[in-house]
Amino acid sequence: MGNKIRIGITGYGNLGRGVEAAIKQNPDMELVAVFSRRDPSSVIVADPKVKVLPIASAQDYKNEIDVMILCGGSATDLPEQGPAFAAHFNTIDSFDTHAKIPDYFAAVDEVAKSSGMVSIISVGWDPGMFSLNRMLGEAILPEGETYTFWGKGLSQGHSDAVRRVAGVKAAVQYTIPIEEAVNRVRNGENPLLSTKEKHLRECFVVAEDGADLSVIEKTIKEMPHYFSDYQTVVNFISEEELHANHSKMMHGGFVIRSGETGEGNKQIMEFSLKLDSNPEYTASVLTAYARAAYKMSTEGQSGAKTVFDVPVGMLSPKSPEQLRKELL
Repeated sequence: MGNKIRIGITGYGNLGRGVEAAIKQNPDMELVAVFSRRDPSSVIVADPKVKVLPIASAQDYKNEIDVMILCGGSATDLPEQGPAFAAHFNTIDSFDTHAKIPDYFAAVDEVAKSSGMVSIISVGWDPGMFSLNRMLGEAILPEGETYTFWGKGLSQGHSDAVRRVAGVKAAVQYTIPIEEAVNRVRNGENPLLSTKEKHLRECFVVAEDGADLSVIEKTIKEMPHYFSDYQTVVNFISEEELHANHSKMMHGGFVIRSGETGEGNKQIMEFSLKLDSNPEYTASVLTAYARAAYKMSTEGQSGAKTVFDVPVGMLSPKSPEQLRKELL
């Protein structure tokens, strides 16, 4: 391989650490620097040769970085960082607030077109891999229904909500697909399923000494937006059990397209994920798309893109000739 694709990481939380690990598995890439809002001396990266720099200095490195992978959160970081970094770098991000994706795309696209950069937004597994599979299902089986199930997986937002309940010392929450609903979809029944019929929410809670467990359970189950619309199970456990059994950031899920062709022939398409580490898998998807952004940029493309706009062969380090020979 000739020159390596030079990557920068912005933000060094679980996702940023995952990207650093993913780059090590891609020999055509190298990590140039990590940019952080924290004091750089307090950020310990896995490879001591990698520079850690203040985020404010990122622009000084525009000639040393081919693609900047933005590892901030969708709530407050990316709406600002996406357009700001697109002014100077090819970028990849995992913006996942579904309702706001069109507005975010427009904001990034305007900047990236004027700077001549490629910015691939909303990359990951949902949005991302699941989006591609929803689109493929609809395109191939126009008569049918698409179902997305998430889990079994640890939901960070819901876990945080449980931890904020008075009397809760620590907690995690899992989203679990309801087996009966999944089986009905796989059988081609095309059921109309409510939120409550598709997913169960299971909480594992460590209570403070002396807290009223019945009050905690009632508060969780009646929490609007988070739990009130779902069948919710609350388990009280010890702190030791929480650390021993619930410290992995596992997740997953599946997209099923259930359709018909011809004279009533049932056709089922399914894509599924089972992940030990949600952030590391998401980071691996971001890293593959960084390669695509680099290739698109060298072809002279610019503007915001999504997974729908990226030819899938561009994700691979292999040449088109190799892909045709080995994988077609």
